[in-house]
Amino acid sequence: MSVNTTTSPEQKPTACVAETVDFRSGNEMAAKAAAQINYHVMGYFPITPSTEIAEYLDEMKANGEHDIVMIPADGEHGSAGICYGASTAGGRVFNATSANGLLYMLEQLPVQSGTRFPMVLNLVTRAVSGPLDIRGDHSDLYYALNTGWPILLAKDPQAVYDMNLFALRVAEHQDVRLPVIVASDGFFTSHQKRRVQYFTNRDDVSQFVGENTVYVDSTDVKNPTTIGPYMNDPDYINNKYQQSQAMYEAEQVFLDVAKEFEELTGRRYDLLDEYRMEDAEVALFLLNSASDTARDVVDSLREKGIKAGVVSPNIIRPFPKKAVQEALRHVKVVLVGERADSYGAHGGNISHEIKAAMLDAKADTTILTRIYGLGGKDFYASDAEAFFTLCLQKLQGEKVASFDYHGITPGDEQARPTRVLEPLTKEQTSGFITVTQDEESGDLKVKVPPMRMLTKKAKRIAPGHGACPGCGIFSGLEMFFKGIEGDIVVLFHTGCAMVVTTGYPYSAHKVNYIHNLFQNGSATLSGVVEMFWERIRRGEIEVDQSNVTFIMISGDGGMDIGMGPAIGTALRNHKLIILEYDNEGYMNTGSQMSYSTPMGHMTSTSNLGEGRQGKAFHHKDTVQIMAATNIPYVFTGTEAFPQDLIKKAAKAQWYAQHVGTVYGKILISCPLNWKAPEDKGKSIVETAVTTCFFPLYEVEKGITTITFNPEEKNKRVPVTEWLQLLGKTRHLLRPENESLLKEFETEIERRWNMLKAKHESPFL
Repeated sequence: MSVNTTTSPEQKPTACVAETVDFRSGNEMAAKAAAQINYHVMGYFPITPSTEIAEYLDEMKANGEHDIVMIPADGEHGSAGICYGASTAGGRVFNATSANGLLYMLEQLPVQSGTRFPMVLNLVTRAVSGPLDIRGDHSDLYYALNTGWPILLAKDPQAVYDMNLFALRVAEHQDVRLPVIVASDGFFTSHQKRRVQYFTNRDDVSQFVGENTVYVDSTDVKNPTTIGPYMNDPDYINNKYQQSQAMYEAEQVFLDVAKEFEELTGRRYDLLDEYRMEDAEVALFLLNSASDTARDVVDSLREKGIKAGVVSPNIIRPFPKKAVQEALRHVKVVLVGERADSYGAHGGNISHEIKAAMLDAKADTTILTRIYGLGGKDFYASDAEAFFTLCLQKLQGEKVASFDYHGITPGDEQARPTRVLEPLTKEQTSGFITVTQDEESGDLKVKVPPMRMLTKKAKRIAPGHGACPGCGIFSGLEMFFKGIEGDIVVLFHTGCAMVVTTGYPYSAHKVNYIHNLFQNGSATLSGVVEMFWERIRRGEIEVDQSNVTFIMISGDGGMDIGMGPAIGTALRNHKLIILEYDNEGYMNTGSQMSYSTPMGHMTSTSNLGEGRQGKAFHHKDTVQIMAATNIPYVFTGTEAFPQDLIKKAAKAQWYAQHVGTVYGKILISCPLNWKAPEDKGKSIVETAVTTCFFPLYEVEKGITTITFNPEEKNKRVPVTEWLQLLGKTRHLLRPENESLLKEFETEIERRWNMLKAKHESPFL
């Protein structure tokens, strides 16, 4: 007889362990489980919608609720490396990611499973770019199917908590010893709050998950071990066979852990969550949250005499083949709804695995596939009804396509996007600024007209974007663009500036625009530039070569995860400009700490509490890093000093067109996440300059020149004047944080004095 395998709190028998009833989201429950387990290490990088897990854990860390060492990586590839390294050193390891974050760490995942080091990764599922969509489907989950990690599914916040406890037990079992993924639906489960129960006492959690078992320890110098050796045939195939056997063992281990858990809590988990499947003739097979929606439809159909049911797996790796065969043994038509496609395969991955299982069972079951819910499209009762209608039509002998998409809309010629703004003309963008090179010295001379004259220069970004009030990105970018003559092609990293200007089918960009992800923008634009020049060389296009400038816009932490490709671009010296708007954090995902966040500043992953007062280490000096690549021109600027920024933009364009790569950083205000008045952005960034926190200078052909010295102009002010303008830093002015403030001030002074020394000597 089929049962509802996840017993609700109202149905469950008396628990043998004390539990707290609460109202929490899936991300909160993942963090709660991790904190109670008290992992040794979490390597992480923010990405929507999994970011909250690290945020909650960071907040709990600041309040002394756990001892997890939280390591902010430079990207998901780095976070996976941190986790792998930590796991080899004998401790318990935790991580969370989504979508392209999973893909960026993907090459690391088989390394960890192939060398058999346990850990737990929460995958909060999300659509994989491109185009960019931050909402939930299973396209990332399907990439994980062949990584060698057992995968548990959590359809609601309660299951997120429970499965996180299961996952560690499965991962560390002596017959498994594999890293485990817990997958929950982005936004549907991760952010929606539900009634939940969790162990009240951490000791009960510790007793359930057991003591940490160290199989191999890369730091045990008394027992040297080679981890991940080069391996030839036949050893490699034997290694994979052992890994395969371990994966299949995970199924029985899951059941054993589930039985023990049921005895403690009354909550039951089988391999499959079956609803009214005991005599079902038509059924839906759905992963995670959609299965709950379908249950109400099943009840309605049952009242009409239709034998309908729903199946939802609690584990998808290893694939529960026998359980699927048993659950569908009497079903005549089953429709597999999949939130991801296997392009060109006439069905999603799970559909083909179910087909194979039923073929092996010699079952006379018709299997239909519908791809649905991509990009977070909601799944309503009406959608489940439509699925069951297809099953019934097939059952009655009607012609029904075995594979199709559900929820698409037909194209409408009348709705074709039309051009709203005409392309910018040469007269609108050129003839305002002149740059000449001295024949003897090679120095550039820039002539910038009065600001009132530059108001006639056309803006490159149209009004109508969706940025927060007071956002400094666009005033900063437009000020920079005032110094750029002629035509431009821009590439934007993922980030606030990208998201708020390109909501399909609209675009605020008046120029050619390309998007690519944080880590790869500069490499992408390198390809654009080289293709442009090569096609000119071959005579395939006719373009005024001096009138096209290629500019990459980075920000929101993009020069962390994108630092490597940016350095590679600089070393190759492509003719382009890399411009970073620095808002001191990952603002597009909710103000997480980045490497550009200054020491002591508060973000959602550098919280305030008894254990910490903001970010614990100093921000990196990206400008000096890029200057060290020996590119022809590097600069800093802000909208608060418009003539300075415009002049530098003009120089940047000249060098990008005639010599090679240019890098510039502009400091911009983020009122929402800096907790500052939205109308004070200009004065805030100006104060950052006059405190010498953000000095204005340029490095031209290796020579450093300070372009505004507040000391010489008697305008320098204490850094406390800047800090008190920002809600995210006022805690630094409290007496108890005097030593932290002093350390911050000392670092500012050190960097400023170093810069002055470089200004005074052409050899530094």
